[in-house]
Amino acid sequence: MPRVLIADPLSEAGLALLREAGVEVVELGTGDRARLLDLVEDADALLVRSRTKVDAELLRAGRRLKVVGRAGIGVDNVDVATATELGILVINAPTANLMSATEHTFALLLALARNVPAADASMKAGEWDRNRFVGTELQGKTLGIIGLGRIGQRVAARAKAFEMNVVAFDPFLDPDQGPRLGVDLLLLDDLLRRADVVTLHTPYTEQTRDLLNAARIALMKPGALLVNCSRGGVVDEAALLKALESGHLGGAALDVFADEPPKDLSLAGHPKVVATPHLGAQTAEAQERTSTETAQMVLAALQGSYAVTAVNLPFRSSGGSRGEPYLRLGEQLGRLSSALLRSPLKRVQVDLWGIDEGLQFPLTLAVLKGVLSPFLGTAVNYVNVERLAQSRGVETVRAAHGEPGEYPALIGVTLHGSDAGADGRVELAGTLFGDRQPRVVRFGRQPLEFRPEGKLLILRSFDVPGNVGKVGTLLGEAGVNIADIHLARKDGEEDAWTILRLDEEPPQSLLERLAALPQMRRVHLADLGRAGEPA
Repeated sequence: MPRVLIADPLSEAGLALLREAGVEVVELGTGDRARLLDLVEDADALLVRSRTKVDAELLRAGRRLKVVGRAGIGVDNVDVATATELGILVINAPTANLMSATEHTFALLLALARNVPAADASMKAGEWDRNRFVGTELQGKTLGIIGLGRIGQRVAARAKAFEMNVVAFDPFLDPDQGPRLGVDLLLLDDLLRRADVVTLHTPYTEQTRDLLNAARIALMKPGALLVNCSRGGVVDEAALLKALESGHLGGAALDVFADEPPKDLSLAGHPKVVATPHLGAQTAEAQERTSTETAQMVLAALQGSYAVTAVNLPFRSSGGSRGEPYLRLGEQLGRLSSALLRSPLKRVQVDLWGIDEGLQFPLTLAVLKGVLSPFLGTAVNYVNVERLAQSRGVETVRAAHGEPGEYPALIGVTLHGSDAGADGRVELAGTLFGDRQPRVVRFGRQPLEFRPEGKLLILRSFDVPGNVGKVGTLLGEAGVNIADIHLARKDGEEDAWTILRLDEEPPQSLLERLAALPQMRRVHLADLGRAGEPA
């Protein structure tokens, strides 16, 4: 009989499903770490919410552990890399709180627009001050949605019911989908300039960290409102506080913070801020859905099914599988090509030479996951990536070929954007050296070999003398060390590519100085992580 350890309080509905399926349910009941480490030794599955930290120590203590179920969307409290190394499947419940998060967005927006918390506090203090709490109507205003995924689309539909105009920014949504959704798709800066209210619905990733920084907040309309029910860290909180204190922004409604609970309450306690303690999923209905959805996924995983919402590889990464290094390579090629594309994505083409038939479909999913992950984060996994691409109007094409000739196996990735021209198409190809070491071996139409890992500064420039020297000088002056450098050009063409692996992430000011060089055509920065990270 499988044993499932419940580390955090879970709705009875999910527990009942587990018991009915004949598994043994063990409830921890308290946050006692020592007891948790003891009980996990004999558990086949571990279910947690956000309280329990599922770190490497806990995972390694679970000698029989096959599945970790996170009752919620985020897996920030789970060491996914170690779980994958140990062959432990990590699953979550990505759809359970869609409605509750959508409705909380409007709860905060209406409370902010109509001064509900302040007016309520005034009434409770025995006051009757109607003139002090003049609000703002939503009708006729423009709502700017950053991230038009499942929650963002639900917010858009409800904003239409309030007779708002809706614009959105989502780099992974095909522009042709905008009219279908009744939404004008804009570039981020254009959205910020146009919107009366901005609401965020993006995951927290390296690409979305401080997505709304001081410069972008300055683009917003004077008096505009900001709502964030997504993730803390996508808004620069210091810059937001400054914009509120200066009067540039009319107010902010926040359910999430960079540190939770926040140690500094200057933002949450600001008179222009409506704040709640991460209540987006805190409804009775969402808690029940989360519990039952997670329980169903855990049961399926214990029965050997991979048709679950897994956030890591559906096989043991430590088992020496020949396919795993190829999947990591495919995902890295996807991430790198995504960083290079300067146009809304329309099609992902994967060409495979010398790849075993059984690996061709997983490899395509790995590339697609890499392409979408920079913006969608852990919401993307091998189970849902194809559906997420289809919902955004992204076409996926796979073509298998024979032996590539120069290499025993080769993975080609081509991204097609909606805009014509060089910036609307990206081509890469990679292979494995010694069956384990990933390499990019083709960059566009040019042969170029480098490892798809680490912090890569990718420069496209005119092929003129002194270019590399000027770049090196600027990096040196900024204290950014170059780990290695790769150059490529094709005789008779004016374009040259320079790939630099850096030890430190260059500041934005340095990237702007590089882009301002007269010979420079394009500057890209891609952080692909460590070589040994699981896909």
